[in-house]
Amino acid sequence: MRVVDAAQVAELLTFDKLVPALREGFARGAQAPLRHQHAVGAPGEDGRLLLMPAWSDTYIGVKLVNVFPHNGARGLPAIQPVYLLSSATTGEQLAAIDGAELTRRRTAGASALAGSYLAKPDASRLLVVGAGKVAEVIPHAYRTVRPIHSVQVWNRTQDHADAAVARLRAEGFAAERADDLAAAVRAADIVSCATLSAEPLIHGDWLQPGCHLDLIGSFAPHLREADDDAVRKATVFVDTEDALEESGDLIDPLASGALTKAGITATLYDLTRGVHGGRTDADEITYFKSVGTALEDLTAGALVYQAATAA
Repeated sequence: MRVVDAAQVAELLTFDKLVPALREGFARGAQAPLRHQHAVGAPGEDGRLLLMPAWSDTYIGVKLVNVFPHNGARGLPAIQPVYLLSSATTGEQLAAIDGAELTRRRTAGASALAGSYLAKPDASRLLVVGAGKVAEVIPHAYRTVRPIHSVQVWNRTQDHADAAVARLRAEGFAAERADDLAAAVRAADIVSCATLSAEPLIHGDWLQPGCHLDLIGSFAPHLREADDDAVRKATVFVDTEDALEESGDLIDPLASGALTKAGITATLYDLTRGVHGGRTDADEITYFKSVGTALEDLTAGALVYQAATAA
């Protein structure tokens, strides 16, 4: 069984290969049951074990995520994931892959995949809201599907935004810090949010004709990155229908009446299979909400394993 660490995952899982693989993965489909979780660990640690399985005719994969919220006091990440890949023919274990790097790359890759259908073909101005691990790879992912020329980064903590800008400049992007979030949203072709905000950061009246809004951060009912007006102004897409039950960016608008289930235009399955063509005109405002799916992990894990064994 191969062990693939974070540095190797970053080297092998390049977005020019990952985005097409995800496109093919969604078009083909796989068995991906809903994630489930269990209370685990020593008393008082409030540990949770999350399991995200998926399988195809070729591979079986499962992401194991240990969540220990008190790890910050120990100087350790609260989230400790690993991805296990095995053969669907023999059941033999093929690889243990760093789950954190795999997750952040497949997450950004899925957003870029959606953007390839939903962002304007000439979209060149990207605003990244957030400065965490996922946020820092978003420009790299989007650059594989759109001609990104400039990147602005907004974050509540300006020092973190400055650090992200410095990294992006070193990586060849024309990047700068955004101090006025409203102005930055109004100027952007693509707004990609990867935060853990509990209150809406993006207001619908800031969104200009032709903008694509990409919401990554809200994976739970209490988290939200955009307000109801953003939903009302936009054509709404989701990665999978599971997002309707998991994200505050959909749960709250559904509860308020700003959105109906019939108002969900299409999923990534629909887009990749040609059921829906995506953006319909240059002035359309598109809204994409993702919560992630084990199919993405399986696709990314298989790509890592294939690249590692070919090296």
